[in-house]
Amino acid sequence: MMNRTSTRALMIGAVATVGVLAFAAPAHAETEVEEPASFTSAFTVMATPDQVVNTDGVATAGEEGATGTFTFRINSDLEIICYDITLDGVTGDYQSPAKTATHIHQAVAGKPGPPRIAFPNPSPVGDGPRTSSGCLQGPFTTGVLANGVDTGEGFSLAQIEADAAGFAADSHTASFSAGVVRGQLTSVPVGGVDTGAGGAAGQWDAAGVTIGALALAGVAAVGGVVLHRRRHADAR
Repeated sequence: MMNRTSTRALMIGAVATVGVLAFAAPAHAETEVEEPASFTSAFTVMATPDQVVNTDGVATAGEEGATGTFTFRINSDLEIICYDITLDGVTGDYQSPAKTATHIHQAVAGKPGPPRIAFPNPSPVGDGPRTSSGCLQGPFTTGVLANGVDTGEGFSLAQIEADAAGFAADSHTASFSAGVVRGQLTSVPVGGVDTGAGGAAGQWDAAGVTIGALALAGVAAVGGVVLHRRRHADAR
């Protein structure tokens, strides 16, 4: 079961320098918030080790047998992104030059790119599935500098909505610093994503599985789909 919390500690990876990227102490950071009343877009990611590339754009396989499922719901008017992340088959501790090791990067398939959003790392670290869910409101920071500027600075969620295929989600561990799994964002057209209780066709479950199933089944080709997502009932 995934736990939603109103405050969440961001797990810090080991510090490293890659090219022009450097660790930064951000002057401001995203805020944990409640789910908004509606979303302007939704995305799904099926992340696998064979999609990982290093900072030079060279294919660098992640952890064999590992998988990641990422679902994102965006309200770009409010600069809020809600996320449900599950990692399976991932071993070892997280490591990244960013302030967490789980990101959305601005990068097309097969190419590297800077992190734009850093998410709380899925937990617990161990042999079982790792999960993370919640909502973040920008402005966003990653803790990584490119030419002296945090790679989250100036980023807008509308950029994802304009070009979902230009963004990838991944996570990094000490043994797989280039990425343990990675996958490109796939947009799911919706007429609206209404939060709250209630059972309806296309209802979200805690792992965000429904939206992935809809996309794989081709329902994404049908416009105006209205999705309902259950609120987490875990203690805050």
